[in-house]
Amino acid sequence: MNTATIDIQGNAISALVEEFGTPLFVYDADVLERTYHELRDVLPVGADIFYSLKANPNVSVCAMLNSLGTGAEVSSYTELVTALRAGVAPRDVIFLGPGKDEQELAACIEAGIHAIVCESLDELDLLDSLLATAGRNEFPVLMRINPAFGSKGSGLAMGGKPRQFGIDEVELRDSKSRLAALQNIRVKGVHAYMGTRFLNHEDVVHNTRQILATAEDLAGVLGFPLETVDFGGGLGVAYFDNENDVELAALGTGLTDVLSTFSARNPRCRMIMELGRFLTAVAGTYIVRARYVKDSMGEKFVVADGGTNHHMAAVGVGSFVKRNFPIRHLSNTGALRPYTVTGPLCTPNDVVGKKVQLPEVRPGDLLAVERSGAYGPTASPGLFLSHGFPAEVLVHGGQAHLVRERDSVEDLLAKQHLVDFHPAF
Repeated sequence: MNTATIDIQGNAISALVEEFGTPLFVYDADVLERTYHELRDVLPVGADIFYSLKANPNVSVCAMLNSLGTGAEVSSYTELVTALRAGVAPRDVIFLGPGKDEQELAACIEAGIHAIVCESLDELDLLDSLLATAGRNEFPVLMRINPAFGSKGSGLAMGGKPRQFGIDEVELRDSKSRLAALQNIRVKGVHAYMGTRFLNHEDVVHNTRQILATAEDLAGVLGFPLETVDFGGGLGVAYFDNENDVELAALGTGLTDVLSTFSARNPRCRMIMELGRFLTAVAGTYIVRARYVKDSMGEKFVVADGGTNHHMAAVGVGSFVKRNFPIRHLSNTGALRPYTVTGPLCTPNDVVGKKVQLPEVRPGDLLAVERSGAYGPTASPGLFLSHGFPAEVLVHGGQAHLVRERDSVEDLLAKQHLVDFHPAF
């Protein structure tokens, strides 16, 4: 198989590589759109989809998703600016994170976003004082709860145990007088995020039902109007063998039942489902070129020009067993043999795929790591060995757009300052 027959919206990957080089991330806007609509079509109309920028903070990716109808969940000042520049209306932005600083809180106030998600009682006090200084009152806040119950089915659970995220449910239940003392904040709802990489729709439905029940209970106990509930999401994608993607039809049926019942009791409450990985992962491909192919003690290695410095997620961080993302050979077909695909870094941990079954690989061949649209550059040590980050391309309407330039040597050195250690005579 020749690389010219492998294309994205009619653009041969070989041509993309010739124009933009390798390593390279390519995002297919058609897949972004299809993924969004497949989910949107099964959810009840009253459930809003917010895109979590941490999965892929590229401004064009964010703008594309916003053009389809997503809001934005941001967790840093730069992510806030990114979302606004991408065209997301402030009313469709929420800001969360356990360690917000005063600049970030002040920027949220100035922008007039839908809500700040506060994750501690001390943060509520700080925000209240900043609002007083700014002469603002009635600023909308969601309280992030760390529920007393645990999540089901998550690859990374974030509730039901000691966490730096949110306010423990039991503490929040005892805080009515403290909340009442806040003069400039209007608590309008709650946020809960139970985990990530859910692949079983029943677990998502179960967790959502629990979150909504807890939100209603807390609103009654603490005496605030329930105007917004962010019930998280955390939908996964199938990366590894023996995994299957979420059954969206069944998910939609289950969530429609739960959300419709909740909405009937709370008709003025905005319901938010926040998603990152699910919306972008399948749309992205990480393309590397084999530099060397070598044998070591009976094992074949492909040393490529990119690796975990750009795609740390492929290492399987947090997993006890190394499992491979789907990897394709773009230059050859034929009998399969096992190759361990590595990058250019001076560490044995720079392994993108362990004993991957591929047709014969030769120096110069192109390999594609699929489902790589989430947690690529954003979760990778791009400065290790000073290789920098790769270019990123978005293919939209059949046209390839460079949406992030490759780091140059000067880019990497521009912020450093050389001290003169030569004495003056």
